[in-house]
Amino acid sequence: MNLILWRHAEAEDGQDDLQRALTRRGRKQAEAVANWLRAHAPADLQIMASPAVRTRQTADALGLEYAVVPELAPDAAPAHVLAATGWPLSRRPVLVVGHQPTLGRVASTLLAGVDLPWSLKKGGLWWLARRQRDEDFQVVVKAVVNPEFV
Repeated sequence: MNLILWRHAEAEDGQDDLQRALTRRGRKQAEAVANWLRAHAPADLQIMASPAVRTRQTADALGLEYAVVPELAPDAAPAHVLAATGWPLSRRPVLVVGHQPTLGRVASTLLAGVDLPWSLKKGGLWWLARRQRDEDFQVVVKAVVNPEFV
């Protein structure tokens, strides 16, 4: 299974966390990473976004349909994110547009086997894949993309 974790791009400050919108810089970050994703992501990519405005605006940069998934809201538990994606058995690759610290915790859980406070840069993504080697299953990093490098 391929799992792509995309942190929302830079957002405005605000009182209502779910209503915070992307800044001008955030829109540029989202578009840069979306361009990279359009060139590299599989055609059958399933896209899921948090209900927060900033994550939906980040996902909008791709120009593809996506599902708004309440289990991806800010401060979601890594186990809830993984369950929503169907990890590790989904036959389709899944892109999650979400938040910190959740996405970093998902990455650490899959790569290190421990829930740690790893951080994904705003607008950045980590592409993880589960593969089988002999009798063992492994999680590997396929790509790490940050907006300023694409």
